[in-house]
Amino acid sequence: MDVLLINGPNLNSLGTRNPAQYGTTTLADVENSVTAQGEELGLRVECFQNNHEGGIVDRIHEAKKQGCKGFVINPGAYTHTSIAIRDAFEAVELPFVEIHISNVHAREAFRHHSYLSPIAAGVIVGCGVRGYNLALAHLAALIEERS
Repeated sequence: MDVLLINGPNLNSLGTRNPAQYGTTTLADVENSVTAQGEELGLRVECFQNNHEGGIVDRIHEAKKQGCKGFVINPGAYTHTSIAIRDAFEAVELPFVEIHISNVHAREAFRHHSYLSPIAAGVIVGCGVRGYNLALAHLAALIEERS
């Protein structure tokens, strides 16, 4: 695996949860699109979704041990609450791009703060599910620069 795509809590419901806000594309559709794009870019992408903070932290650490070169993450609600996920990214010292399907800055005030954005290599917000592909393209360029 070169890149780990991480989706946080409730993203397993993508496509059916609040389609007015998040659209009707499913998580499987997103994963298939990003995996195919990764192949075109010469990157092996693995996908991971978990509703539990500790599971995400554990997977970040494990990915580093497996030779992962970077991450794309939609942390969902953990964006606004998880110092543990931030600390995991700081510990592995690999680039990651944070992605949000909706424009979190046009939503409730509590969604305006991210614990991850200050240490992310990039942040994609409000581009719908296309944001995943934008994030992978940016991450691919960063990985290439580091090689």
